[in-house]
Amino acid sequence: MSTKQLQLKIVTPEKLILEELVDQVTVPTTEGEITILPDHIPLIASLASGDIVAFKDGEHIPMEVVGGFVETKKENDMTSVIILADFAEHVANISEAEIAKAKAKAEELRKQAENNEIVDFEHFESELERSLNRIKIADKWRTRKYRK
Repeated sequence: MSTKQLQLKIVTPEKLILEELVDQVTVPTTEGEITILPDHIPLIASLASGDIVAFKDGEHIPMEVVGGFVETKKENDMTSVIILADFAEHVANISEAEIAKAKAKAEELRKQAENNEIVDFEHFESELERSLNRIKIADKWRTRKYRK
């Protein structure tokens, strides 16, 4: 395995979520999932909802992400990966209570959609996507080992 690493930075409008050196990172783009390794070519891509999985010292570091962009660039012989996400959080922060809340929110939004006169579809779509993504990612990582 190479000793080179990536400088990974995940940022949302509210705060810096993660900043550290990692061996590789897999991100969900709108064109499909990609894995970024050291010396990756420069790239800018739109993110899809899903999970970002960084890998460091044999451990997975999974994060939930909803929308945004990923950029890779080379700086001083170090590959830098910057993720500007609409929303992101570590999978460990998604508790059973959060999952139940997300399911209830998705159901409430579904019921609101039935009344077309009061629905702001743009807001509805983003909230529903975030709730369903949270459930999907939590279920995926529930039985896997990862760094907390």
